[in-house]
Amino acid sequence: MTVNDDTICAVATRPGGALGIVRVSGPEAIRLTDSIFRAASGHPLASAAPYTLSFGQIVDADGSIVDEVLISVFRAPHSFTGQDSTEISCHGSAYILQKVSQLLISKGCRQAEPGEYTQRAFLAGKMDLSQAEAVADLIASTSAASHRLAMNQMKGGFSRELRNLRDQLLQFTSLIELELDFSEEDVEFADRSQLEQLAQQIDQIIGRLADSFSTGDAIRNGVPVAIIGETNTGKSTLLNQLLHDDRALVSDIQGTTRDSIEDTTTIGGVLFRFIDTAGLRQTTDAVESMGIERSYRKAREASIILWMTDASHPVDEATRQTISELSQGKHLITIHNKCDDPASAPAPTDSEVWISAKYGYGMEALGDLLVKAAAIPQISEQDVIVTNLRHYESLVKAQECIKRVRQGLTDRISGDFLSQDIRQCIHHLSTITGDITTDDVLGNIFQHFCIGK
Repeated sequence: MTVNDDTICAVATRPGGALGIVRVSGPEAIRLTDSIFRAASGHPLASAAPYTLSFGQIVDADGSIVDEVLISVFRAPHSFTGQDSTEISCHGSAYILQKVSQLLISKGCRQAEPGEYTQRAFLAGKMDLSQAEAVADLIASTSAASHRLAMNQMKGGFSRELRNLRDQLLQFTSLIELELDFSEEDVEFADRSQLEQLAQQIDQIIGRLADSFSTGDAIRNGVPVAIIGETNTGKSTLLNQLLHDDRALVSDIQGTTRDSIEDTTTIGGVLFRFIDTAGLRQTTDAVESMGIERSYRKAREASIILWMTDASHPVDEATRQTISELSQGKHLITIHNKCDDPASAPAPTDSEVWISAKYGYGMEALGDLLVKAAAIPQISEQDVIVTNLRHYESLVKAQECIKRVRQGLTDRISGDFLSQDIRQCIHHLSTITGDITTDDVLGNIFQHFCIGK
């Protein structure tokens, strides 16, 4: 895929703010912006120095003023996209932003596709693919931890670690392939014991990165928490309390929740993804039965299970057995609800808490238990943690290859087979940074970006 020579434009800010920005990028960016701009200084943008602001007016075809604006000028290759670029700062009126965009398009600009600015930055070599993907993660970050991880990846921390692994592997595979040219002379240029140490080290590093994905995924997408229990124990009321919103329908009628409801919120700096599920009970209702089966599936996918009980009623033994089975290998927190008198509620333990979802009693204690159960480590900008499923899958494949190299060294297989496995490992690492990629992969990544970025 090559950089498109079209000049593109798009609104880069969300609607509703006091100010808005229209971005323009491409070989004609400065000229086309100049064609709708009347500078207060009388000097055209073409004469403006890089990284300077020009004050003036955006004017319509009939000379009428659309808005007073500030325009930033960036000249290739020293811009985000590596191309000539301008950013038009105007008032945040939806009409004004649309009008500025329409004027630019009438002069020859094209509306930018989602992620096209970042895609151009990648294709121009301003960043690698993992850094480009971190741009989207930074925009979508909802907690301090997800922000720090995205910033580290944008600054190239992940890329540097992968590049170091690739360079070491390339050096060895080059020596092994050189041996093949002298196969008749039975010489070894690559020290097998040194290669074995390197392969073991790389195996450990790739394994560490792959293992970090569970933490990274939880930070990026939220720790999955399933709220399960019998009908009318207050699961939907609890969800609404946790989200500070009437997200779920609350009713005294049994079986009100027939499908899972998901939403996220941050507690103690940790993003949680809460899943309210259908109440567990025996039923002949086909739709409710489907909801209960989905409850089981969501519970199996969760990292933490909140078992909701009614403190005023004994727990059904069949339900207790079901919860025991569903919570195998997960962190189980038992919530005794409907303790509407906080003075009579027992003190919380490491796995139990007494609350009133209706009145909000005990929610702080529950939040503390959730943060403790999530066990998210303190993250610094220097930590390299994998948050992207595509990266994780490539790391798993790369580790499979390096394990074959280690086994091959143990079995003393020929250099050509070793070289093939090393090359495959390098290939999978390179797909993360975009050194090896396809147009389909790029299209799939950048189409999920917002327009204007």
